[in-house]
Amino acid sequence: MTLWQSYRASLPRQADWLAVALAASLPWSTSLTSILAVLWLVALLPTLAAHDFRGAYWRPAGYTILALVALAALGMLWADVTWHERFDGFTSYLRLLCIPLLFAQFSRSENANRVMIGFAVSCAALLAVSWLSFFGMLPPPSGNPAGLPVKDYISQSAMLSVALLFFVRLAVDAWGAERRVLALALAVLTALCLLNIFYVATSRTALVVTTMLLVVFGFRQFGWRGAAAMAAAFVILIAAAWPTADYLRTRVLGFFEEVQTFSPDGHATPAGERLEFWRKSVSFIAAAPVLGHGTGSIRDQFRKAAEGQTGMAATVAANPHNQMFAVGIQIGFVGIATLIAMWLSHLALFGSRSIAGWMGLAIVLQNIAGSMFNSHLFDFTHGWLYIVGVGVAGGAAIREARRTKKAEG
Repeated sequence: MTLWQSYRASLPRQADWLAVALAASLPWSTSLTSILAVLWLVALLPTLAAHDFRGAYWRPAGYTILALVALAALGMLWADVTWHERFDGFTSYLRLLCIPLLFAQFSRSENANRVMIGFAVSCAALLAVSWLSFFGMLPPPSGNPAGLPVKDYISQSAMLSVALLFFVRLAVDAWGAERRVLALALAVLTALCLLNIFYVATSRTALVVTTMLLVVFGFRQFGWRGAAAMAAAFVILIAAAWPTADYLRTRVLGFFEEVQTFSPDGHATPAGERLEFWRKSVSFIAAAPVLGHGTGSIRDQFRKAAEGQTGMAATVAANPHNQMFAVGIQIGFVGIATLIAMWLSHLALFGSRSIAGWMGLAIVLQNIAGSMFNSHLFDFTHGWLYIVGVGVAGGAAIREARRTKKAEG
């Protein structure tokens, strides 16, 4: 075997380990994630043949992504903004093409569990550093509050909410296998993740989405009784934390006050800004409902609408804090319909009760629910969480389906 042949033979293994590293980098560093994503592509692409691309992209979960990216590419033609803004808007869609590549990779690899474990271990490390920082045993980075060692509370709560869903599934499996010590250890990790969301990285979106996903987990595993038990357990935890979780109370009660006092020309608040962005987004879409204003046009639309305004109405935003609005402003109802079709096709991948099936379902549902309040697919950390999570779990689900079909004859 020549040196080149030996190198080519090692590429699939390298690509798998780079995917593990990519997943593990998500809670910590955007720069590292970007570098690892490039290295992963360099290792993976030479290993794929034409039939791998066809198998990855020519299925509903793949060609809906192709359709959305193609619409965004065409949308650059009718956008009335600079080409820099058009390409900047297009890159938010372009990275979604990595999802089918991960389908191709992990539909033939047995290492999808390593990627999920790598992510979970990284989140556990983030959790430990966060608590140490919160209690003053580690200094927080300059400019960050105690308990937030990297990034921000929105990213941290999103990472921990996905990790706790992995931990709770492993805990249930371990308990069923009578591995009581492991099950209890995983239950403690789950509780620490929840407490971190309550006390340290309190995101109102994460609270809503985590509650929903725990109820879905309970129903998926144990039916309606399980769903009711999960809902009751979450309510009890909130009630127990409420008297001492000052930041949690401030975030939750503040939401209602911010909504009640909302005025477009008033003082900026998180909830008020969202209401203003949504109000304007509806008018932008109504002005160009079918194909939108073109890719990269969001900031320009808000810039024009802010002229002569005061207060929150004068804010020039590049993010309407709603995924469907972010797509609809640029490529209209055609784009929104394609986005919804993509989400549905991804949900359809995860009907199995395997760990990959559960994690894929959880990440898609988290993205759909969270995208009602944020443009998560276009955010760097949340976007890559969706890409890696759906791509790896989807590849494993495709592999499982092939095995089941083969076993059935």
